[in-house]
Amino acid sequence: MSLEVAVAAPFKTRAQDRLGQGEFVVALSLEREWFSPDQAKRLVDVAVGRGLLASEDGDLLLQFDPAEVTVPEGFVPDESVLREQSTFESALDAIVAAGVEKQRAVAAINERQRALAITIEAAAVLYAREQGAAVDRLAADVREELAAATVDGGDPADDGTDPADDGSDLPDADDPEVA
Repeated sequence: MSLEVAVAAPFKTRAQDRLGQGEFVVALSLEREWFSPDQAKRLVDVAVGRGLLASEDGDLLLQFDPAEVTVPEGFVPDESVLREQSTFESALDAIVAAGVEKQRAVAAINERQRALAITIEAAAVLYAREQGAAVDRLAADVREELAAATVDGGDPADDGTDPADDGSDLPDADDPEVA
């Protein structure tokens, strides 16, 4: 949650939903003194990657309602917000934010992964959707990853043939109509 607070703070201070990237970096580094300018730029990258900000024509657009975020008095974000999260971690955070206990969520994700023989990321996004968590961007990322894996060779156990196909539907070479 501290990432959302750090991202929302400059927008809340200025009562705007669109800020120039430089203005955002100055707000976090020079005005609030939370990050160095380079760290504030890194925060932009992480926030864009997590779908909290969108970048348009050099401006940053907030992708959530800043009114839903409170910046506590004396709040200082931990530098861990600068670390990008994996798809699984992001989905798990969304699930927990939707009100599911973390341990229960991890168990349910692991069960879906095992039962459906899918990646942990796909299982996490599936479970997140079942819980009503907003994971559309993550779902798109998982689809892209799965599509790329398929193009790059896909499932090594799948050679593209149907084991039930014995070739009996092929025309008989002795059939005069085939020649």
